[in-house]
Amino acid sequence: MRLGVGNRPAAIFDLLTEAGAASAAVAHAVNRRFREWPNGPTQDEIKELEHASDRIVSELLSQTETMFMPPFDRDDLVTLAFSVDDIADAAENAAELLGLYGVESLTKQSLELCALLVRAADEVAALLGGLKERTRSDELVRSIKAIEDEADDVARAARASLFKDDRIDPVIVIRWKDIYEALEDAVDTCETAAHNVGNILVKNA
Repeated sequence: MRLGVGNRPAAIFDLLTEAGAASAAVAHAVNRRFREWPNGPTQDEIKELEHASDRIVSELLSQTETMFMPPFDRDDLVTLAFSVDDIADAAENAAELLGLYGVESLTKQSLELCALLVRAADEVAALLGGLKERTRSDELVRSIKAIEDEADDVARAARASLFKDDRIDPVIVIRWKDIYEALEDAVDTCETAAHNVGNILVKNA
């Protein structure tokens, strides 16, 4: 967490930048956990990154609530802060399912979804980092939406594939259906955060 940022409008932009970077760090760790499974980052390590994200968002909310004149509407900033926090939470939840379900080997579709999650989280981080100057804002909002659409397509096809082979154990079907949906949800949170930034930009155009 950034300490001593001060009660000033610039502090909000600093904390938004840090929140975006923290949520992206969780996404990257989750991607590594999937790709290197059963090695790579442990769930405890990912949980600690998620806690770090929580601390930054908590400071962002505190600054937003106490600042005399925040740079944007207070309610809009609170909504944005929670949506950025949701990225880290959803990503961490998807990774946790690997251990909970005792997954033995990964599927190609799960790795594709992890790659899309990293792309989306990185672009949300770039969007938040450039919010003060509105650097590439419209382009990034559109790009994140396109990534979310692609993730929906991958997840839909992945779920459908589970039901094409009657020989697949129903328990395996349920497990992978949950994992695909969790990864899809994580990418969805990135699009929600981008949508919230877009609303702020429209209101402050």
